[in-house]
Parts: sequence; structure tokens; C-alpha cells
Amino acid sequence: MAKKDKLELTAEKRLTLGRKVKSLRREGLLPANLYGKKVKSTAVQVDLKSFLNTFKESGETGLINLTIKGEKKTRPVLIHHVQFPPVSEQPIHADFYQVDLKVKVTTEVPIELIGESPAVKEKLGILIQPLTEVEVEALPADLPDKLELDISDLKKVDGAVTVADLKMSAGVKVLTLKEEVLAKIEPLAKEEEIAPPVEEKVAEEAEAVEEKPAEAEAKENEAGKVPAKGESQKKPKGAKTEKKAKEG
Repeated sequence: MAKKDKLELTAEKRLTLGRKVKSLRREGLLPANLYGKKVKSTAVQVDLKSFLNTFKESGETGLINLTIKGEKKTRPVLIHHVQFPPVSEQPIHADFYQVDLKVKVTTEVPIELIGESPAVKEKLGILIQPLTEVEVEALPADLPDKLELDISDLKKVDGAVTVADLKMSAGVKVLTLKEEVLAKIEPLAKEEEIAPPVEEKVAEEAEAVEEKPAEAEAKENEAGKVPAKGESQKKPKGAKTEKKAKEG
């Protein structure tokens, strides 16, 4: 289990509100809000590049010392609710949650799989990860940035590791149910016979008709076989009708 070092970030109070915040983004600023228990909600703005660098290190569990211009004391905060538009990787808004360092908080912590599964290595099955994060409770300074889960014991199909297999530091409590599966080996998918496309099937049937032996067709004609309903009598190219043969 890893824990991030405390990071620093500077913000300033924001006067631009509502739809006008688009102008801030054009200037390379990210609109944000600061809030918390017994903390007055405040509109702030931060330099976008500085925010991205900090967020890359902190995630949503790393404690940050936020300095607001004009204030002497820094505020311990966590980054929450970063909003991204559907067509861009650049955030358009974020929240800073101010915490009390003496009061425990709950948050989601990502799971990182480590090691190698023998079942996967030997191609006995495939690895799936139903849960990628779990909820934990801890003091802000004790929050881990991630929880590592060893999958080297997954040696056969249907083998699984659960929340109960996580190794936790003192002071960190997992709130997700212990029986929840974090990683599991599923059997390999069976190879199914794929039917040929309709066009290919029609072509094969047509080919089969064309390859019908001439001798068989001649015998059918001699036997006076009646064509099925809707089937036309076929005549070789250049053949004359009986009437024309007599006239010739």
C-alpha cells in the first residue's frame, strides 16, 4: 500500500461565475469550488497546468496543501469530482474538499494488481477484475493512493481473490464487503463454428448447380422429368424448337 507525499497548489478566489467561466478556460485557468464541513463554500480558480501536474500525483486520495492568494494559512484539501467533457481529456471543473486532519474521511481507493497469475501464464483461463477500487475510511494523512493486490496465487480456473485478501496499514479500514471479488480466473471462451455469410452460402449453392453432371441432366430429360412448380424448362443455347426443326 502506497501513500503520497503532501503536495502544494495555489489558487485564487474566483469572481467569474456561470457560463462566463468559458473565458477562464481560454486563459488556461480551471474553475473550481472549495467546500467542506463547517467550511464556507468558495469559488476559486487554479492554473490548469499546475492542477494537472498535481492531480496526476495526488489522484483523489492524496492530501494537498492549498494556498489561496491573500490568505496566510494553507488549507488541507482532497481533489473531488473532476469533470471532463465527452470529447476531451482536459478537465472543465473540479472541487477541493477541505478536511479536518483529526477527523476520518471515506473515499474510493484504486486497486493495482501485482504479480503474475500462473493460470493466465499457462493459458488455462483469463483474468477479470470485477472491482477496480474499494471504499476505505482513514484520517486524511493516512489515506493510501492505491492498494496492491497480489494475483500470483491464482493457479486454476475459478480461483479468486477478494477484499479480505487486501493487506491494510494500521489506521485504514476497508468499508467494501470482504467477500467482494477483486480478481478472478474465468475459463477460456470456447471456439464456436462460425456460419458462412449468406452471400457465400448462395454462391456455393449456385456453384453446386452449375457443376451438375451433363449426363445426369440428359437422363432426366430422357425420362421426361416434370420441372417443379415455378421451374422453367431449360434449353441449350442454339437449340431449335420442334416446330422450327421440321421447317428447317
